[in-house]
Amino acid sequence: MSLGLLTLIVLGLAAFGFLLGRGRALSSVKGDPRALHSLPAYYGWSVALATAVPALLVLAAWLFVQPALLQGQIAAQLPADAAGSTDLAMADLRRIASGLDRLEGSLPAADLAALTQDPAALRGQLASAGVALGAEIDPAVLKAATDYRAAATRGQGAMVLVVALIAAAGFAIALWRIRPDLRARNLVEQLTTLVLIGCSLIAVATTFGIVASLVFESVHFFRIYDFGKFFFSTTWNPKFGGGSDLGLWPLVWGTLYVSVIALVVSVPIGLMAAIYLSEYAGRKVRSFAKPAIEILAGIPTIVYGLFALITVGPFLRDWFAQPLGLGASSSSVMTAGLVMGIMLIPFVSSLSDDIINAVPQAMRDGSYGLGATQSETVKQVVLPAALPGIVGAVLLAASRAIGETMIVVMGAGAAAKMSLNPFEAMTTVTVKIVSQLTGDTEFASPETLVAFALGLTLFCFTLALNVLALVIVRKYREQYE
Repeated sequence: MSLGLLTLIVLGLAAFGFLLGRGRALSSVKGDPRALHSLPAYYGWSVALATAVPALLVLAAWLFVQPALLQGQIAAQLPADAAGSTDLAMADLRRIASGLDRLEGSLPAADLAALTQDPAALRGQLASAGVALGAEIDPAVLKAATDYRAAATRGQGAMVLVVALIAAAGFAIALWRIRPDLRARNLVEQLTTLVLIGCSLIAVATTFGIVASLVFESVHFFRIYDFGKFFFSTTWNPKFGGGSDLGLWPLVWGTLYVSVIALVVSVPIGLMAAIYLSEYAGRKVRSFAKPAIEILAGIPTIVYGLFALITVGPFLRDWFAQPLGLGASSSSVMTAGLVMGIMLIPFVSSLSDDIINAVPQAMRDGSYGLGATQSETVKQVVLPAALPGIVGAVLLAASRAIGETMIVVMGAGAAAKMSLNPFEAMTTVTVKIVSQLTGDTEFASPETLVAFALGLTLFCFTLALNVLALVIVRKYREQYE
């Protein structure tokens, strides 16, 4: 039974429990809802929630725990020469198991059993089914894959049985407890509160999961690659197979260079647009201009990348780089920075506009009463009052620029080097994270695991910017009545 069908069955049983619970509550008082402690719907919800919530929680926990248990059980069967690349062997094992699942529907059981005894023939059948394997199938890995597939099937059957029993038990117990004096509303509200708390903790748990995965794989990387070379080398030259130079600073330099150019473009334009919209524009102009600017935030970054590749890059090359003798490539830091700056304009303008509008009108009126002009009021009253929030908006835009990938890939190229020439091709941390994890590579190699160290570095950098923005906003924010 598929996961989707099992979920639908549980939800259908919960919906049936709602109707049956509501009807049972009304029938217990002969159709007079005034004799019930709670509204009839609460009795129905008590049955529905008791049916669905425990069963779905067990289902989610099972889906999370079972793969880890299976991997620990099957990893012991892998050949000894795969001990240093367990993750790669497990990846091949899962591909073989999924390929066997595909072949099961198209081949007789006897033929499928024969294939599991012939690794070479099985590899050809898997290739024809769209499952690509990088090397010949090791008989031990094939045996582990068949055991993995059988264990996964047994685990899925046990999961269906346990979830169905829990749902049925919750349905029966909740329905049996229905009586007129049952405090159904209190039960439903308490259970709903727990569900809401669980939903709110998902974001926290996800954050901890992301950090834990980055830290775990980064520690693995630093066990096989020197810590000092990564943080103090100025050379980035990965070579799959050994002999790599994985220095961090060329990528950091490209990231900061592109981000600074983007902020130089976006901050003045965005801030001036926010001042105009909040202080000078009429209602009709504002109602048109503000949504028009914010449309830029909804354009996919791949479209910005195409714009950089086709339009901005050749323009800068033909009109600036070549005439000045600074380069002949359309991929450059300036190209990516300009396009990324255009993308960041709505981030700066919208946040700054909201912050400027939050300054009380009484401060403006007081300035006008002292004889100041509108421009003087903006410069000497409004902007100083809104400055902490504007700084926070700029820092948040900077963190957005640091994490951008597609514009850099298509606009700045992939050359990892340190140069002051803005018309040369460079790259960023995010681009190299993608490139190191793309393709059929050995997951246990430092050339692949370096992506996690880069990701952890980038995470710490953007986290520091976001924390700094929050500190500035909270420390210097004025509280107006």
